[in-house]
Amino acid sequence: MNFRSLITTPDKLCGTVADALLVVVATDPDRQALDASLQAVLSEAINSGDLALKAGRTLYVHRPVGMKAARLVFSVAADDGAKAFKVALVAGLAQLKSLGVKHLAVAASAALEEAHAEALVAAVTDAVYVYRHTKPSAAAAPVLDRVTLLTDKASAQAVQRGLKRGEAITAGVTLARECANRPANHYTPSNLAAEAKRLGKAYGFKVEVLDRKDCEKLGMGSFLAVAQGSDEPLKFIVMRHEGAAKASPPVVLVGKGITFDTGGISIKPAGDMDEMKFDMGGAASVLGTFRALGELRPKLNVIGIIPSCENMPSGRAVKPGDVVTSMSGQTIEVLNTDAEGRLILCDALTYAERFKPAVVVDVATLTGACVIALGHHRSGLFSADDALAEALLAAGGAALDPAWRMPLDDEYEEALKSNFADMGNVGGRAGGAITAAMFLKKFTAKFRWAHLDIAGTAWKSGAAKGATGRPVGLLTHFILARAR
Repeated sequence: MNFRSLITTPDKLCGTVADALLVVVATDPDRQALDASLQAVLSEAINSGDLALKAGRTLYVHRPVGMKAARLVFSVAADDGAKAFKVALVAGLAQLKSLGVKHLAVAASAALEEAHAEALVAAVTDAVYVYRHTKPSAAAAPVLDRVTLLTDKASAQAVQRGLKRGEAITAGVTLARECANRPANHYTPSNLAAEAKRLGKAYGFKVEVLDRKDCEKLGMGSFLAVAQGSDEPLKFIVMRHEGAAKASPPVVLVGKGITFDTGGISIKPAGDMDEMKFDMGGAASVLGTFRALGELRPKLNVIGIIPSCENMPSGRAVKPGDVVTSMSGQTIEVLNTDAEGRLILCDALTYAERFKPAVVVDVATLTGACVIALGHHRSGLFSADDALAEALLAAGGAALDPAWRMPLDDEYEEALKSNFADMGNVGGRAGGAITAAMFLKKFTAKFRWAHLDIAGTAWKSGAAKGATGRPVGLLTHFILARAR
């Protein structure tokens, strides 16, 4: 997909050469910065009742008189912000989806900024994404391959920066979606490691992949316990983007890489278990973020850590009531084998200590409880560090990839007490997302830490079933903000 900007003025919109012109308009009829011909079409549509200036409304006009573009779409935005702009773009793009549009031009009545340009790239890339790795009968890819964002001279540089950043981030989002969408027999821990190596070769990242023997030497008893039930070999992946001086403390991203989660001996119900191929969404988002970093090259050191395995029931599988020893030396009573994500993450968090990190952010499809608490719009954010939490919330807002901060009060830790180990791996049903975060917190005493529970945002169910690629946008914006 080729994205570019073009400097123009409102009086020249009708002369735009493209297969379609998509114009995002305001709800206020007095604020439309359009040329006379376009304004006449818009006014006539409003007066005839074909279009109401209400957010979400659209109008398609074929072969509009006086225009060089063969197709015209008006889409109404709720306000001038980037989020409303993106929503309007999505609605407008739906009008053009099945048409033979190769070149799309986009204009807006609002002044455009970097965030608008980035939102455009995200909306278009999402609209044209088609999964076909194991579905050769999938619909043909959309013919749209060129998008021009029309802007004024004052906004041109900002728009160009936004387009560049948007292309890098959406490339990462697309990679994360593609990895998570692939069935578990097509995307194993070994495939995850191979993808990391491919990225390393393409962008100059250092990549190290540890196997079972390496993890045994390190004392990763918790990670090993989860992996022992599967015939697929575990992989512990470490990626390094070296954008600053060697002594500069890195940002460390830790992604949960359970490529399929049956629940183990605490087996899940059969319904919707197919979606547990998405349980490596955290790992996919770390890979996607590194893909974006490869394009943007921020002057910051970033480490990616991905513990990856399957969680399977077998004669070798860890059992409820087993006690394992984590890399930190703390012992864990495995009360529920379906709470396996925290068991692999805790050893990865301990491993992160060796990098003397500036901050550590772990990302995981960790708990169904987070879905109950927040639904599918916002990821759950947990951190005892106010400044770090605020930075992540701001990054999510800038990326239109929002999170919501959840509590970490000490009282929640009571639920993790065990008579037979330093801690249990689960508490009661109440506050399950919080007690999961409290478990991880026990392994983070030596660095600033935050946890993102993306169980509700990493994929969609139903007719639109598929990975979203979140929170690649949030993570990339967080890193870029620290690199300034």
